[in-house]
Amino acid sequence: MKLEAIDEAKLKVIVKDAIRDVLDEEIIRLKLLFAPYISDEEQREIEENYKEPSKEITRTLTLEE
Repeated sequence: MKLEAIDEAKLKVIVKDAIRDVLDEEIIRLKLLFAPYISDEEQREIEENYKEPSKEITRTLTLEE
């Protein structure tokens, strides 16, 4: 098996992407962990009072490095 040398810049990009993926997963896990629990009855009340959420998008932000 032939191993190729990876330049420092390419290695940085690979490591940054890997860390970003892990952090994204952990942030999602923490959001779910701290999301308040609501009972089925509360959920029904919310749906009755507010119906379905609007599908209309008012503004979209894209973050780039």
